[in-house]
Amino acid sequence: MNLKSFNLKTYNKILPFKKKIEVDSDKSISIRSFLIGSISQGISSVKNVLESEDVLSTILSLKKLGVKITRHKPKQYLIKGKGLGSLFARKNTKLDFGNSGTLARLLIGILATTPNIEVKVKGDKSLNKRSMKKVIELMSRFGATFIPKKKFKFPFKIISSTHPVGIHYRADVSAQLKSAVIFAALNSYGCTTIIENKKSRDHTERMLLNNSKAIKITNLKKKLIKINGKTILKSVNVNVPSDPSAAAFFVALTILNKNSSIVIKNVGLNPTRIGFYKLLKKHGAKIKFKNIKNQSNELRGDVLVKSSNLSPIHASRKYYVNSTDEYPILFIIASLIKGTSTFSGIADLANKESNRITEMQKILKQIGVKSIASKNKLKIFGKGISEIKKGIIKVPNLRDHRICMSSFVLAILTGSSARIKNFETVYTSSPSFLKIMKTLGAKFEIQK
Repeated sequence: MNLKSFNLKTYNKILPFKKKIEVDSDKSISIRSFLIGSISQGISSVKNVLESEDVLSTILSLKKLGVKITRHKPKQYLIKGKGLGSLFARKNTKLDFGNSGTLARLLIGILATTPNIEVKVKGDKSLNKRSMKKVIELMSRFGATFIPKKKFKFPFKIISSTHPVGIHYRADVSAQLKSAVIFAALNSYGCTTIIENKKSRDHTERMLLNNSKAIKITNLKKKLIKINGKTILKSVNVNVPSDPSAAAFFVALTILNKNSSIVIKNVGLNPTRIGFYKLLKKHGAKIKFKNIKNQSNELRGDVLVKSSNLSPIHASRKYYVNSTDEYPILFIIASLIKGTSTFSGIADLANKESNRITEMQKILKQIGVKSIASKNKLKIFGKGISEIKKGIIKVPNLRDHRICMSSFVLAILTGSSARIKNFETVYTSSPSFLKIMKTLGAKFEIQK
């Protein structure tokens, strides 16, 4: 996908607001809906789809693999499932994953055990810098081949396994790797077992809950997932909630902006996705969940937020797995609270769209906030908003949507002027971000 490039300039501190909003739909669930619909039998329906660049990359990739996908209405799609093992592409077909690490790892999982697949895969400049070593090693255990050998970054070629057999996998904190193993296992012979010590986001498992012959989950001291391969999958009907990660930026803005309040409607409240909210509530944030209901096997509800006085944040490693995407905005929050905040267990942030530890440190340094980083920990010496050094915050072209959004929030809270390059990358996950910010009173200028 080729978005038109633009830079963004912010100016003026945001004024108090009291608003009711609805943020963009959940990206993780949107992408998984299309992938699962494609390998299921019959016609699947997905409503309230996030129509962002990452999701459009998913749709285009699946169409190249022979899947019929119809846009029935805005944000509503029908997927004519081909069934397990039925995706097909001519030899050396090229698939472009754009900026999406989720699509890359999950579709590699599907392709690894789909018969007669030999495709070339790549991403954009940012994705091509990210290591795919772990997913390559896992899919190699199912028998897939990757060429060139020992090359762990895009572009490369995938040759699927001729006789995939189930594996035993002890999951780490990555939901993407866990999902890739589930997808590969669904079309493998025998049984695959996954033991999960720390519960990462579980949208894939929830979407497959109606396929009890294919997947069984037990939750005792550890979560055990058993996948029986070569079992027909039922079609899915999904209504996608709003993205809790997209909502996090507006939550942060409201908490730190005096005399402000916001209601964010229909937000996904999956227990594996609300670590950000739990962490902030623990440190004094006025956040409430209301009107909670279960739809499409996912909890959702309204998030009510008011301006709050926070104490310094101390995030142990247990929070990382359930709030991975929110760490850049958490670093911003910490920088604007008086006192020292600490974030542990964050080594994996170095392999996101950018190295989110070092890049966020550079941004905090520009506003006079000190920080100390080790491989797995970041310490931030926060100041009150009134003590922040105002000036120009410069963000280079990192192609990292979370850092662009976090820098924007920092600028309008402090009254600094931000110059954010290639802000169009935000459209990969949150195409409504600027529109909503404008309704809240944020001042900015698009520079093409």
